[in-house]
This record gives sequence, structure tokens and C-alpha cells, in this order.
Amino acid sequence: MLRTLALRLLLLLAVAAGLAGCTPPAGSDPGLPSHAGLPPEAIDTLALIQRGGPFPYRKDGTTFHNRERLLPARPRGYYREYTVPTPGSRDRGARRIVTGGDPPEVFYYTADHYRSFRPIEPLP
Repeated sequence: MLRTLALRLLLLLAVAAGLAGCTPPAGSDPGLPSHAGLPPEAIDTLALIQRGGPFPYRKDGTTFHNRERLLPARPRGYYREYTVPTPGSRDRGARRIVTGGDPPEVFYYTADHYRSFRPIEPLP
């Protein structure tokens, strides 16, 4: 019993230590996602979206259907997708920004062709 209690305490300490690394930096607003970690091409694409184009790819601005259902359910046509260029790629690559609303009110980034999404904030 004492051994089980000691193991549980060690597990609790390990979890607490892991959570300490999840603390947002001082002065940041934890309610807003940051652009940290986005490739520079994503920042460029986001700026282009906010300016209204012109877009380099024919499919930019077309309806994203959310077939994966990873984004909140919205009416057809709510989401639009835009290509984030991948240096060295022969095609459009896997990176996209998906926006919601007209004008866009929400923004998501995917680096893995819609397998996962990360909310991002508009540029100032």
C-alpha cells in the first residue's frame, strides 16, 4: 500500500511538472492564439487574405467543406481555404489557412492537409 501511494505521488508530481511547461509567457493573453511557430509563408498568406488578394492559386478562396468535421459545424459556404506555399514542393503542398465568415472572422492553420487545425488570430 505504501508503495502504491508513493507511485501515485510520483505520477502526480510528474504530471504537475509537465503542466508547468504549459504556462503561457508572462504578459501574453492565454485567450488568444499566437502566430508563434507559423511558417513565414503562412504569415504572408494571412496578410494576403486580409487584403483580399490577389491569390496565386486557382483554388484559393474556394469553399472548404469541413468533411473531416474538425472545425465547428457551420452552413455550407461559411469556410474558405487558401494555400500556404511549401518551399520546394512541386504542387500546392499540405499547408492551408481556412477562414470562416464573410468577411473572415475566424482563421485556422493546418500543416497536414486537414488532419489537424490550429486557431490563429488575424494580423494587426
